[in-house]
Amino acid sequence: MDRSNQTSPMLGFILLGLSAHLKLEKTFFVLILLMYLLILLGNGVLVLVTVSDSRLHTPMYFFLGNLSFLDICYTTSSVPLILDSFLTPRKTISFSGCVMQMFLSFAMGATECVFLGMMVFDRYVAICNPLRYPRVMSKAAYVPMAAGSWAAGSTTAMVQTSLAMQLPFCGDNIINHFTCEILAVLKLACADISINVISMVVANVIFLGVPVLLISFSYVFIIATILKIPSAEGRKKAFSTCSAHLTVMVVFYGTILFMYGKPKSRDPLGVDKQGLADKLTSLFYGMVTPMLNPIIYSLRNKDRKTAVRNLLTQKHFTW
Repeated sequence: MDRSNQTSPMLGFILLGLSAHLKLEKTFFVLILLMYLLILLGNGVLVLVTVSDSRLHTPMYFFLGNLSFLDICYTTSSVPLILDSFLTPRKTISFSGCVMQMFLSFAMGATECVFLGMMVFDRYVAICNPLRYPRVMSKAAYVPMAAGSWAAGSTTAMVQTSLAMQLPFCGDNIINHFTCEILAVLKLACADISINVISMVVANVIFLGVPVLLISFSYVFIIATILKIPSAEGRKKAFSTCSAHLTVMVVFYGTILFMYGKPKSRDPLGVDKQGLADKLTSLFYGMVTPMLNPIIYSLRNKDRKTAVRNLLTQKHFTW
């Protein structure tokens, strides 16, 4: 056996990151650090006001609070590793560290896919069946819906991570990415990955295809219902409650479909052909969307803006 072509995955992996673009590393370190701090601040404040203000203890704000917490968890699962890679000459990660990072990132991403579908169902019931809303979206319903989203995301992440990490890896175990992104890791395998591909396709259908179809059909009925509202003020108010959610979904699903929906190339030698554009797209998906969520959901929401002002006022007088 040629030892140069076989290495133990227990030795860990080397993250290529921006090693081929060293001049960009310092710039991206500052940019990503600032974005990460904004994500923590924006989403952290929204979680705090959602929990502390009793007026926000409704299904819609419960889902938004969970979404903010989810965005904090998702970025924290990868951003510290990315920042460290910009400061470390040899960007290595242990096998166990890679497994944990891959699991957390995949779990948070899959959970958010389901969560956005749950949120559009909440808006559908509120607008299309307002008289039934208190009964349909009771606490006994929306809490299990949220818990189910977390459980579904964690389950598929466990399956995908287990399948990926059972594979033998070849060469220098160099991952051409900032993190242990599952598609980049699979390209290192020196064994048949048909099972992995099939499981990823199934996961894409369940966590991307089904929510997108649900959201699309729901918004057809939502828009049709809104257009039937006789007063212009009523239509404007109804549209405003959905526009923020629709904007976030377009950004989120548009980016993730671009990442996981397009074909990935791999040459016979297993050399990664993923370019800088793919890496930056992954960063966009992982950073920009969580950073925009607090802005999109708060600027167009009077209740949340009022809750934030009240929180800041209370802190000011406390000091």
